[in-house]
Amino acid sequence: MDATLFAEAVLLGVVEGLTEFIPVSSTGHLILLVDLLGFRGAPGKVFEVVIQLGAILAICLLYIARLWGVAAGLARDPAARRFVANILAAFLPAAALGALAHGYIKSVLFSPYVVCTALITGGVLILILERFRPKPRHGQVEAIPLATALRIGLLQCLALVPGVSRSGATIMGAVWLGVERRAAAEFSFFLAIPTMLGAAVFDLYKSRALLAADGLLLIAVGFAAAFVSALVVVRWLVGYVSRRGFAPFGWYRIALGLAMLAILGLR
Repeated sequence: MDATLFAEAVLLGVVEGLTEFIPVSSTGHLILLVDLLGFRGAPGKVFEVVIQLGAILAICLLYIARLWGVAAGLARDPAARRFVANILAAFLPAAALGALAHGYIKSVLFSPYVVCTALITGGVLILILERFRPKPRHGQVEAIPLATALRIGLLQCLALVPGVSRSGATIMGAVWLGVERRAAAEFSFFLAIPTMLGAAVFDLYKSRALLAADGLLLIAVGFAAAFVSALVVVRWLVGYVSRRGFAPFGWYRIALGLAMLAILGLR
């Protein structure tokens, strides 16, 4: 494997892990970085989607006791059943729309200009929501009403536009709907498991005829880098947002979007 490609795959994996669970759009960061680097890994944007599974594996490892408790308690524990029902209700809208619009999203929306516009717009919305957020009514994932979970899932559909941020749409959407910040972040983590697993499997299936051994090796490298960096970020994020909120991420999104538009304009 070319050493430059290897280093770029590691860098992209680290960026994915660092940004997947904060409301700044990991996909947007990857699209912008791939464009700047001229990275040519696996075809059809499959690299950017599949390495996200590394970050998802980190969530599964960090929350393994809680996830196992839910699985073990499904037959007898109403809270475990509510947990699963909430995740499924929030997962289904984006899964259905993503499958229907997959081709359009990849061919039209995976553009640096789309990402920059979405980053800036999302940053402004985060600042507004932080300023006028309602008083929290739901302090745990299991306490979120099923209808609220479905609404969060509908808001997750906005993240099919690269740059919006899946975690941003779900976390800020949950906060707007009365979920406490920590619970909103954790709900977004758990919702990421079926959402990103489904997206990665779908992309691998669609691109199966185009994948070569080198492409799969690059994906494995990016996957591993994303896993390690996500392990670092997730525990920090839960404590940080409980104390400080999301406004710094809003300002970051606006600054990054404007800076990238300036760079693109100089080409």
